[in-house]
Amino acid sequence: MSNPTPNLAHLLPSTVSAVVTSWLAEDVPGFDYGGFVVGEAEQVAVLYGKAKGVLAGVPFFDEVFRQVGCTVTWHQAEGSVVDPSTSANGRVAVATVRGKARHLLLGERPALNMLARASGIATRARKLRELKDRAGWKGVIAATRKTTPGFRLVEKYAMLVGGVDTHRMDLSSMIMLKDNHIWSTGSITSAVAAARSAGGFALKIEVECRNEAEADEAIAAGADVVMLDNFDGAGIRAAAAALRERWRGKREFLIEGSGGLTEENVEAYFCPDVDILSFGSITQSVPHIDFSLKVQPAK
Repeated sequence: MSNPTPNLAHLLPSTVSAVVTSWLAEDVPGFDYGGFVVGEAEQVAVLYGKAKGVLAGVPFFDEVFRQVGCTVTWHQAEGSVVDPSTSANGRVAVATVRGKARHLLLGERPALNMLARASGIATRARKLRELKDRAGWKGVIAATRKTTPGFRLVEKYAMLVGGVDTHRMDLSSMIMLKDNHIWSTGSITSAVAAARSAGGFALKIEVECRNEAEADEAIAAGADVVMLDNFDGAGIRAAAAALRERWRGKREFLIEGSGGLTEENVEAYFCPDVDILSFGSITQSVPHIDFSLKVQPAK
C-alpha cells in the first residue's frame, strides 16, 4: 500500500495565524472606508489566475479569509500549474471565496499579494527542479536565506511547493561561516572551532570558500559542508573533483556551489562531485504570478 502524498501545510507552525493577523492589521490600521461603502451583503468572488505559474500559498490564503469570516473552495490543487492559455478569456478560475462583501474586500489584497509572491517563487523553483531532473543530476537544488523580512515562512513554504530545498531556515538552524565570520575571527580554523564549541554535534557547520586552499582548511578543521562561492561551471567541476580526490578516505563532507547561479547557466554546474547548488535568484527579483479576485454579479 503506497503512502499518501504528504501535505506541506502540516509543516506550518501555529504562528501562521499571528503572521496573517499582522498582514490584515497593516492594511487596515484605522477605518475601513471601502468596507463601509459595500456593507455586509453575502457575495461570491472568484479567484482568477491571469498568468502561467505554479500555485503556492494555499494555507496562507485560507487563513486570511478564515480570519475575516469567509470560506474558500479550491478548484486547483496547490503545486499544480495554473495556465490561463487554456481559457478563451485569458484567465482561469482557481478558487471561489464566499462571505460578506466587506469581509471579501478586507482579505483581498493581503491574500493576493501573498499568493502572487509565493507562486512566483514556486514557479522558479519548479523550473530549476525540472532542469535538474532532465539532466539526471542527483544533487540538491536549494534556495538561500535571502528572503523578504517578515515573509520568510511563506517564501520557504513556496520553495517546498516548487520542489527545491529550503536550505537553512534561519541563523539558529545551521552554522554558516562566511567571509565576515572568517575575517572577524582571523582564520577558518578558529571560526570552525568556535562554532563547534557552541553548536556541538547537533548542528552542521558550513564554510564559504573562495578557493581550494580555503576549502582544504575548512575540511581539515571539521566543516561538514564547504561552499565553493562564485566559481564558474568549469571551475567548480575541477575544484570539486580535486577536493574529493585529496580527501578520499580521510573525511566526509558535502560540496555546495553558490553565487551567480541562474536557470540559464545551471547545467554547466551539474556534476557528480557537487552535492548542492544554491540560488539566491529563487527569491530575489523573481517575477510574481498575476491573480485577481472578482466579486460576481448577482444573478
